[in-house]
Amino acid sequence: MRRYIADRGWLTVYQLPPYAPDLNPVEGIWSVLGRSSTANRAFADPDDLITAVRRGIRQLRNRPDVLDGCLTGTGLRRRPP
Repeated sequence: MRRYIADRGWLTVYQLPPYAPDLNPVEGIWSVLGRSSTANRAFADPDDLITAVRRGIRQLRNRPDVLDGCLTGTGLRRRPP
């Protein structure tokens, strides 16, 4: 892997600790889903849970401010393409 990385000058790699939820923007997204579409709910079966999570993710697609906040909370920043 080190050789692969060294051969690609355009590639930046950051060594992260094995478990670092505070550096993972997905953890923020799960937190938002846990406070919204899946909050205070008993699911009838796994399919019901999957449906609720998918619905929550679809709603988040329309909220770039929330998604950017999940990234900002990690201290990382998004680079424009």
